[in-house]
Amino acid sequence: MKRLFIAVIAIMGASAAHGQQADTLILDLPQALELALSENPTVKIANMEVRRVDYVRRETLGNHLPQLSAAGQYTFNLVQQEMSKGLSLGADMSAAVTGDLSVPLFVPAVYAGLRANKTEKLLAIEKARASRVDLVNATRKAFYQVLLLEKSYEVLRQSEKTIGETVENTRQMYAAGLVSEYDLLTAEVQLSNLQPQIISTENSVAIAIQTLRMYLSIPEEVPVRVSGSLDDFKERLYVLPDLSTDLEGNSEMRQLALQSELTRRQIRLVNSARLPSLQAYGSIIVTGQDKTIDFASMMTGEGPSVINKWWWQHPTTAGFQMSVPIFAGLKNSSKVKQLKNSVAQLGLQEDYLRQAKQVELRASFDNLAAARATMFATEKTGVQAEKAYSIARTRFDAGAGTMLEVGQSELQLTQSRLNLSQAIYDFLAAEADYRKIVGEE
Repeated sequence: MKRLFIAVIAIMGASAAHGQQADTLILDLPQALELALSENPTVKIANMEVRRVDYVRRETLGNHLPQLSAAGQYTFNLVQQEMSKGLSLGADMSAAVTGDLSVPLFVPAVYAGLRANKTEKLLAIEKARASRVDLVNATRKAFYQVLLLEKSYEVLRQSEKTIGETVENTRQMYAAGLVSEYDLLTAEVQLSNLQPQIISTENSVAIAIQTLRMYLSIPEEVPVRVSGSLDDFKERLYVLPDLSTDLEGNSEMRQLALQSELTRRQIRLVNSARLPSLQAYGSIIVTGQDKTIDFASMMTGEGPSVINKWWWQHPTTAGFQMSVPIFAGLKNSSKVKQLKNSVAQLGLQEDYLRQAKQVELRASFDNLAAARATMFATEKTGVQAEKAYSIARTRFDAGAGTMLEVGQSELQLTQSRLNLSQAIYDFLAAEADYRKIVGEE
């Protein structure tokens, strides 16, 4: 399903690139999160880093596998060494083939390196998870931001329509001599003052959609819209979610713990350089030359002393080799001290980070509670503001009220609606931050 969804986006982008009108891509929150996790470059880079660390582990493992090498040589002797009476000891041509085999039997540095590589891979995996957690948090808040701004734009447009109707009615009443010019000017000014807010909010909606598009890695050619409304999430505020104070899933803390463990593994790796290592080895050399000296014939003089035929030999050796470090110029001990110092620093950082995350966690609890209380208050205020606006409008139409009362009640009604949307967004944003702190993807 995910691949099909991504393929549809690619087709839409290709159509737009060829000048065709691309259909609008409408996304809900689950689709946006799925697309972000599959297409965002930060997640891809983190996954590539995990594979890179795995290749490092394989490289280290290769140091514990047998090593086999072979070499060959063919030589033409252009000028040969000669003895007295023109006797030549060299051959016109010679060949040599060598083969070497080494088998590590006990290599402490390799064992310590493999354990360090395992911890390094766990650290890379946790960093990849952290990138997903951060991306999900950013995508959620960007999605909610689009909904908030669209809702604000809708409220302002609705207010513009209401005020516009009021201006038209006031203009007719002014023409009939029922209201003063001051009331007409007050209504027109109120309508004009609303225009900059509408333009600013419309521009903010476009910017928010561009930000969401960036997180989802959607091409510029593909039009994007979000489905749903901020009011769809209002039910979440009526039932406060189960909140945990457990920070074991916090990615930053887990990374520090893994970094500390990796540094300890590196200490063991440095200490392993002080231990002896043992390996088995074997070697074979096959050599040959095209002339063979017959020393018996040469001594008796009964035949040629040099026979034109290839003479081969193959000396073979095998054994064990042990390497025992004795003195390395205090390099290992200094390196260990450096690493121990790093472990102590990481311990202090971990304690400080835990305190900071606890403060952030408590702040997220407070933000959730504050947003929830604000929503309940603004809901009540909204009902009161609607009733006040209805009364003010009725009084004005009856000639008992003023346009100033209508304008103030309209402004209060609009503000209460905006405050309600802001409270819902604040709750959703605080919930997203809480999930990030506890490490939920």
